[in-house]
Amino acid sequence: MTERRRDTMPAIHAAQLGPPPVLLLASEAKSAKVAREFAREYVLHYFPEASEDYVETVVLVTCELVTNSIRYGTLPDDSVRIELDTDDTRTRVEVHDSVRRRPRPRPESDRRDRGRGLIILDALCPGSWGVEDTRDGKAVWAEVKAS
Repeated sequence: MTERRRDTMPAIHAAQLGPPPVLLLASEAKSAKVAREFAREYVLHYFPEASEDYVETVVLVTCELVTNSIRYGTLPDDSVRIELDTDDTRTRVEVHDSVRRRPRPRPESDRRDRGRGLIILDALCPGSWGVEDTRDGKAVWAEVKAS
């Protein structure tokens, strides 16, 4: 009988998995909260050295993109897809929806309580956001730079 030595047997390790980079959400207002939690968990897992300000900026950008997508980029029963990618230099947030209509900035106004999303996005990600057509609609993306 042949006996195998313990040190020659392959080691089996459970992979330490973090949050997935993609989240599918229903097109409803309460999805913004889920999006914030997802972004926070994702960044803290994959960029544990990130400052609290950096994480909160990514969370705010994610929430603004998701909220705009739900308000202006979806039809009833549609979904919104978030894709995140992070490293120690930046976090990219993409939000996909089914409507090709592109977001457009609105003039600042003290009379409206809406329409500030792109102004906020410009302030948090100057020159680092845009819109791309996709097969099924569009993707609005933004990159938050780590400092």
